Amino acid sequence: MKDRARILLTLALVAMVLTALVAREVVQRWSAPLNLPENGLVMSVQPGDSLRSVARRLHDQGVLPHPELLVAWARYHGLDARIRRGEYRLVPGLSAESLLDLLVSGQVIQYQVTLPEGIVLSRALAILAAEPTLEAVLDGTDDPRLLQLVAPHEAPEGLFLPESYRYERGASDLDILRRAHDALQRALAAEWEQRAPDLPYATPYEALIMASIIERETGVPEEREEIAGVFVRRLELGMRLQTDPTIIYGLGESFDGNLRRRHLRDAGNLFNTYRHGGLPPTPIALPGRAAIHAALQPAAGDALFFVARGDGTHEFNATLEGHERAVRKYQLQRRDDYRSTPGTQ
Repeated sequence: MKDRARILLTLALVAMVLTALVAREVVQRWSAPLNLPENGLVMSVQPGDSLRSVARRLHDQGVLPHPELLVAWARYHGLDARIRRGEYRLVPGLSAESLLDLLVSGQVIQYQVTLPEGIVLSRALAILAAEPTLEAVLDGTDDPRLLQLVAPHEAPEGLFLPESYRYERGASDLDILRRAHDALQRALAAEWEQRAPDLPYATPYEALIMASIIERETGVPEEREEIAGVFVRRLELGMRLQTDPTIIYGLGESFDGNLRRRHLRDAGNLFNTYRHGGLPPTPIALPGRAAIHAALQPAAGDALFFVARGDGTHEFNATLEGHERAVRKYQLQRRDDYRSTPGTQ
């Protein structure tokens, strides 16, 4: 009996030692750094991928030495079905343990695209189409999906807020514009709620049209409210807005960079605010939040005219006489680097 007890005790001790050794080995494998290159590795989890298939791919790439350990651990803790699809950046020092945490957390790679203030919608589509990590699904500004998004408005121009948007690989240009449209609606509603009294706008959309004109007329932040004040007073007095950017927008791709007298006389251009009173039919660009604010909080004053100095700023005048003097000063003898409007298109 004593010999048998001694044997059992010995076997128990051996088992304990082996268990400890195995446990130690498992812990070491679980916490050991993966075989990653110095600059890391981008890994994608596609829809339908299982943790086992992901682990096998990493093993085949020489990154994960013990894929079965990752799968077994995740299954034991109920995590194998909780991995999230997307693109992940694996950095040196990552272990099997932290890899599983990463896959469950869904901390995927984020990309960013910026839509500058004052661009037209067609330019925004081109910017989105040029992003290699975005899927381009829209076919121009008259794509039915885009028109459906902005309904009941018939034209989509101006109905998207220009700013920076973060996204994951797999998102589309329509996804970004859907977010930009929602952001525009929120911004416009908030500014409309706080608008100055007695403005000559019947709807928030009319204020958006004005904001787009302000955006195209000046790139100088401190001038926005003053530009808005001039245009608001003109509307109140029944004067025509007479702003070049609206004509240029109406000319579209036919505009060659030179605005001519025949363009100013063309009543067929519905955006010709020299020939048509009131606001143009739609916005002429994507206005930013500051331009929307300016349209709804115009500066007080008596100026009815302004002329570009050629450095991006303007001189404002309350009388036609003063305006004509400014035109002779700044327009008839233009500087070589003359510019009157922001550079975005």
